[in-house]
Amino acid sequence: MPGTFEPLPGGGAAVALDDVEISIIRSLAVQLLELIGPGPAEDASDDPLAELFADGPSEPPSDPVLKRLFPDAYSDPEGTPQAEQAEEQRAYSSEFRRYTENDLRTGKRENALAVVRSLDALHSEGDGGAVLKLSTAESQQWLGALNDLRLAIGSRLDITDEEDTDLLYRLPDEDPRKPMVMAYLWLGGLQETLVTTLMP
Repeated sequence: MPGTFEPLPGGGAAVALDDVEISIIRSLAVQLLELIGPGPAEDASDDPLAELFADGPSEPPSDPVLKRLFPDAYSDPEGTPQAEQAEEQRAYSSEFRRYTENDLRTGKRENALAVVRSLDALHSEGDGGAVLKLSTAESQQWLGALNDLRLAIGSRLDITDEEDTDLLYRLPDEDPRKPMVMAYLWLGGLQETLVTTLMP
């Protein structure tokens, strides 16, 4: 089981992680939380209904990682649209973002927090590691967080398609991006095996 998720009887998944792996995943999840930022409830509102009716941002984020995590809902898959069409797409995307981004941020924040909390609850088995056991619901949260972590790292590495990923395997060891590349590929393996455990 080392390094790969395996299904648990009755649902859920388990993976053996050593202390270094636990530390890496936790650190990345905390960085993701910092990037996503605090939720509306943490912004000092006393009205519990205010969060439900709060408008989200209408403009895309400036940070390229956040742009990848919260992309525009409307864009032309065929290439560069005409000026009038581009303006219309921006208006639709702006409206969609205003009503959905707060909820998307909350979901991503909850997934990353679930990762941190489950790692913090682990008890070492004495040999410098532990077995992480997740329920089906926790597995779904982990899957979402692993996806977001890979998107964030992929954005920093300028990965846009499968061809870019193939180039990563050939990076020399002295390349300063190598540790990030190794994390990206490792998280991809974890994500893939977790998906497999959730298949019926």
